[in-house]
Amino acid sequence: MQGTIIEALDIKTLLLTPDKVICTMPVNERTKQPFGYLHGGASLVLAETVASIGAWASIDQEQEVAMGMEINANHLRSASQGIVTAVGVPLHKGRKSAVWDIKITDEQDRLICVSRCTVAISPKRV
Repeated sequence: MQGTIIEALDIKTLLLTPDKVICTMPVNERTKQPFGYLHGGASLVLAETVASIGAWASIDQEQEVAMGMEINANHLRSASQGIVTAVGVPLHKGRKSAVWDIKITDEQDRLICVSRCTVAISPKRV
């Protein structure tokens, strides 16, 4: 993940299976908005990362690629420090797309954000 937004935001993958993904991200100067709270965009990057790598774990990685196609989120609580954890599970795994449900919580297990991400599964371009 070197040289990607995953590295830039210090997103760590704790679990990666086709049926569940867990990633963490710090709430710090790289992920906060100007008022000192976790930026909603950073939460979306974390959620889409979970969905994309989860879908990637289910495909033929030599022939296909998984990329976010649509994402939505509800930001339910703010966070100003610590680590947030995203847990994603697939709601649908098809040949051309996958839909993932992602919940982001803080260190006290309080729900920060809920997101749903549709991932496109496409042939790799040569």
